[in-house]
Order: sequence, then structure tokens, then C-alpha cells
Amino acid sequence: MKLLLVKTSSLGDVLHTLPAVTDLSLAHPDWELHWLLEPAYAPIAALHPFVRRVWPFSLRDLKRHWWRAPQAIQALRRELRRQGYAGVLDSQGLVKSALLARLPGVPVFGLDRHSAREPLACRAYHRTATVSWDLPATERNRYLFADLLGYAKPQGRPEARLRVPPASRERALVEACRPFVWGFHGSARANKLWPQEHWAALAGSLASRGLNLLMPAGNVAERDRVTALSHRCANVRLLPALAVADILALLPLGRAFVGVDTGFSYLASAVDLRGVTLYGPTADEQSPYAPRQLVLHSPRSCAPSCSRLRCALAAPYAACMSAIAPESVLAALTPLLED
Repeated sequence: MKLLLVKTSSLGDVLHTLPAVTDLSLAHPDWELHWLLEPAYAPIAALHPFVRRVWPFSLRDLKRHWWRAPQAIQALRRELRRQGYAGVLDSQGLVKSALLARLPGVPVFGLDRHSAREPLACRAYHRTATVSWDLPATERNRYLFADLLGYAKPQGRPEARLRVPPASRERALVEACRPFVWGFHGSARANKLWPQEHWAALAGSLASRGLNLLMPAGNVAERDRVTALSHRCANVRLLPALAVADILALLPLGRAFVGVDTGFSYLASAVDLRGVTLYGPTADEQSPYAPRQLVLHSPRSCAPSCSRLRCALAAPYAACMSAIAPESVLAALTPLLED
């Protein structure tokens, strides 16, 4: 059976889907899986050994260049219909993903109206499944795949099974920073950011242990934050913007990671790098791939039920993230460094 998976973005969503792909590969090893997603994340999907082909297609780009949309969608439709898919699984549950899932002209499976992020999307599906919102994102995907694709719901630990790329453009630069801990500080949501003062305190503690703090920067705001921090802390190192696949290749060079609720924290977990992920306004969506990854929740009572994109109680950092003390992070990280 040839199946098309639609999960277009974001990095975290793509990474949360990988264990479900692993489950499918074990349940139906003779099937052929293709994956339709945003070009930025296509190299990650292609690293799973069960994904036979990726279809990079950028809805984000078409929003900026809307006049190209009709021609691009028609071209994609023609290509997908040539593949002879038996079905399409839309595990994103959005109207835009449901519309893409209809392009091959074959039965579409997805979440029902109680489980999808956008209930209207389920009108595009031929068969649906109910998956509890109480489950972490990784487990939601695993249960959805099992229910709709006809195998027992998985009970074991999730496995990403990514093939780590052998090299990267910046390997020499990163090698020169060793030994180091990764600091995944960036997020599109301002209320997920951990205060600069806290990062500085953590960097100071790492310096006393002879460790650098290597912090990637994917945009100007992130680069400015790391640059300012490096002026205060001599052991803070800036990693220039790289493709996600390049970051993936470099992750094993680190001793561990500390990260906010962001895609890079999930990526580190997918390659079994030990570390600590910080959660404030958002619920713990990370179903760890290994016991060497820990989660720290904010002690504030308003977390993680907050649904605001910006904190109404404090600025420039959310009160819940400020409440995660550097001492608590260091206490969680220390045993991982000594292992």
C-alpha cells in the first residue's frame, strides 16, 4: 500500500510525528510512505528510513506570493495523482492541510471534529478517529496512526529513528567550542523565552565547570540576544543560522542541552541527547525519547493554563518563565553532565 502523509509544519509538529512513522514501519513494513510538508522540514522527514519520498511544498511562500498559488497547486495535484496512492493521512487537522490532502483524489483519513485543531477540516475526510487532547502530541499522533491504519495502539517508548547526517558546514566551528552545552533559547512566541539574566546565570555556572554554552541564532533578534549575552559571559558562543539538517548533524557534539519549548529541544530529544526542557505557558508536549531528557515546569499556578501569546503579568519576559530559576535548571542538568 502506498500512503501519503500530510503534516506540513512546524518543526515541533514534524518531530512529534516521527515516532508514529516508526510505529507504522513496524506494523506494515511492506507499505510505502510519502510525506508532504514545508521545504524547511523536508530534510528531517527524509532522514527517517521508512519515508520513501518527501514532497516539499510551501504554503507559507504562497501566502507571500499569492498570485502563484493556482498554478503551483495544480502542478502539485497532477504530480500527486500520478503516484497511485491508496490513501492520504492528514495528521495536522487544519483546513489548509485537509485541502492539500484532497489533491490526490483518494480517500483521506484524519481527526474528527472533537480532536482536530480546526473542526471544519474533518469535512474533507472520509474516515476519522477520536484522539484525546489530554495526550502529549507525540502520543496523539501514535494513537491516530494506529486507529486509522489498522494496528494495535503502541505501548512502548516512542522512537524517532532518525539517521543523523554525517557532516555539516559548521562542524569545525562547533568542534572548537567543545566541551559545551547547547542553549536553545529561541521561540516564535515571546512568552516562551527564558530571561537573559537566567541564561547569564546558567552560563556562569557552566563556566565554573569548564563548559561553554553554544546558542544557535536563526534570525536577527536571536543573534542580537546571543551577542549581548556573549559580551557578558565569555563562555557563550554564537552559532550562525543553519539549515535544520545541519543542526541535526551537530547536535551529538554537545554534552547536553537546555532549551525552552521549541523545535530544537525536540530535535535534540530525537537524537537521544540528554537535556532539560523548560515549560511555562505551554503544557508539556514532549514525550521524551529517552530517560536522559528531563522536563521542568514553571512553579507558577497560572502555568500552563495560560493561552495568551504575551504575558499580562510581567514584561519583557513571561512571569511563568521568569519563575524557573537558574538554580533549578542547573540542579536538573548536573546529573546529566556527570552521567
